Amino acid sequence: MGDASFSDSKVNFSAAAVLYKWPSLGNQRRSDRTSYQVIEGTLDQCISAFMGKPAATRHLYEIRATPQPPLVTAILSPEHIAELSRLREFL
Repeated sequence: MGDASFSDSKVNFSAAAVLYKWPSLGNQRRSDRTSYQVIEGTLDQCISAFMGKPAATRHLYEIRATPQPPLVTAILSPEHIAELSRLREFL
């Protein structure tokens, strides 16, 4: 995440975002398939939907959003989404 701290950065949780899921086999991403849209809404809605998924399957999801440097990238990994969820709760 670079040198920026969460407290120094503002994130617009109302920004448009889309939660995607990767098809899986044996709980592993299928690289021969493309991901599909689960929910389209705000970054806040997508984070909430992601956090509602079982922890054991979260690695199959990603959020695509308009970048908000330095904390929000175009494609958010499960680990990144969890960090943003903690930030959101902190704020």
